[in-house]
Amino acid sequence: QVQLVEFGGGLVQPGGSLRLSCTASGFTCSRYVMSWYRQAPGKERELVAAITSGGRITNYADSVKGRFTISRDNAKNTVYLQMNSLKPEDTAVYSCKAEWSTNNYWGQGTQVTVSS
Repeated sequence: QVQLVEFGGGLVQPGGSLRLSCTASGFTCSRYVMSWYRQAPGKERELVAAITSGGRITNYADSVKGRFTISRDNAKNTVYLQMNSLKPEDTAVYSCKAEWSTNNYWGQGTQVTVSS
């Protein structure tokens, strides 16, 4: 069964850090471009960060550049999102996505809430 499962969400104070992980099962994600998206209440889903299959190229939304870092460990079938200097506007459900050819898989999402 193909599955992406995210871990690491939670409640954090402004300025704090969280590390999200997304582990794939049922397929090998090493060929896949892996991405993190987020959706805040009342807003459209937006791309936060993406990383190519080999991990050499990354891309970030302007709003998270310099604060978030995407990485991957293909041996563990896992992609990570290190989030530092979190702001209240980072509050959203974060989901990971795997893309390769015509295959697209999504995780169920994990809630990140930044609040004092």
